[in-house]
Amino acid sequence: MKRICIYCGSKTGNHPAYREAAEELGREMINRNLELVFGAGSIGMMGVVADSVLEAGGTVIGVIPKFLSGREVMHQQMSETHIVESMHERKALMEEMSNGFIALPGGLGTFEELFEILTWSQLGLHRKNVGLLNVRGYFDPLLQQVNHAIAEGFVKEDNRDLFVVSNEPGELLDLMDQHELPEVKRWMTDEEQI
Repeated sequence: MKRICIYCGSKTGNHPAYREAAEELGREMINRNLELVFGAGSIGMMGVVADSVLEAGGTVIGVIPKFLSGREVMHQQMSETHIVESMHERKALMEEMSNGFIALPGGLGTFEELFEILTWSQLGLHRKNVGLLNVRGYFDPLLQQVNHAIAEGFVKEDNRDLFVVSNEPGELLDLMDQHELPEVKRWMTDEEQI
């Protein structure tokens, strides 16, 4: 991996552990010579990760749609800034530029980005690893929902292997380096489900 795309919130949450994990992830990325691709914000978890990477002399690449560039607080010290036309173009460019993806605690936008990139993996549109940084068990309910969807027959069991999970940034990056994605099977018949 050369570049990691980070999905995370524009807030830092109610516990200092979230900020601390974002800072640690940024330092771990620098220790491994990884570049950051993110949504270009200077606030919340986005800003914390970007600042951590920049403070250590790393490369930070931001992608933001034009309509948000005036509404969101755009980071002013990025190594590269890409202003695009739409959210769809933003997510597509972030995927294209990245070799892996990590979701940190965040809100609805983070969930949406995470599930879209997992769906693209499931469909075979990319073969890149996805990790969840499960700080304070933040993603535990989401993991329970995935297991419930598998148990109820709406998600294939091997789709659980589309991502790895850890509550430690260094361990998560190690898992992503070692993880082998499941093979994408030929598209399903009427009797099969995603």
